[in-house]
Amino acid sequence: MDIYPIEKALAIAEELGLDLVEISPDAKPPVVKAMDYKKFLFEQKKREKARKAKASKVINKEIRFGPNTDDHDYEFKKNHAIRFLKDGAKVKAYVFFKGRSIVFKDQGEILLLRLAQDLEEYGKVEQLPKLEGKRMTMFISPKKQK
Repeated sequence: MDIYPIEKALAIAEELGLDLVEISPDAKPPVVKAMDYKKFLFEQKKREKARKAKASKVINKEIRFGPNTDDHDYEFKKNHAIRFLKDGAKVKAYVFFKGRSIVFKDQGEILLLRLAQDLEEYGKVEQLPKLEGKRMTMFISPKKQK
């Protein structure tokens, strides 16, 4: 690593057929590097694209219950939730209260807690049942597969 005046550095870069890129302008003297800038940008974009491809995409699936959902429907929806969790998707289970069925909010909470208990080996509860307006929601995220 050599230190040259800026004019000489520019002449060296031209001689090599490269661009002179300022790395750290605030340093005294400013730090510059001779490189193929287009190639640098291309490789930077390539690295960014590879990083984005490796990032896991979170998929959310919803399962809707009523406050008085019977056992057969519950089992059917529970099996869907198991499949979603095995596929690596987050599950948002919610009980929708229509009209005056809001008086059964304790039944809705019991239903969601039962679901959480049944799905314990497939995922963990991210958010316990919480009432928001006419919906009681609960989030379950999948357990890491080995």
